[in-house]
Amino acid sequence: MTLEHVAIWTNDLEVLREYYTKYFGGLSNDKYRNAKTNFESYFLTFESGARLELMTRPNIPSNTNDTVTDQHLGIIHLAFGVARVEEVDKKAQELQNNGFKILSGPRKTGDGYYEFETLDPDHNRVEVTTKCI
Repeated sequence: MTLEHVAIWTNDLEVLREYYTKYFGGLSNDKYRNAKTNFESYFLTFESGARLELMTRPNIPSNTNDTVTDQHLGIIHLAFGVARVEEVDKKAQELQNNGFKILSGPRKTGDGYYEFETLDPDHNRVEVTTKCI
């Protein structure tokens, strides 16, 4: 069995699409629109085959996941894997240089990973990680 996709609600579909295509290499399909429900979405496909659905519709409440300690039950982050520690550092620097706050790391974790955590434009947590050798 495989995980088919993860979905994110957003108020700014184009900004989130640009973020995940620019910084994480997602390939986007054409926008889907349902005029009856005012629903719009994109599916982004990543090198591994994993997909991310970005969705918008009026009146979806905002996410307040904006600090290191602001945890909640349920899905808490998306993790993107890279091959080497240097790639983790490079991606953290790229995002920081482009105005994205690094919440933690880059650091080695107790379970053998090297990672950092940031927020996307909608304050969804994103990790970039690699297994330490």
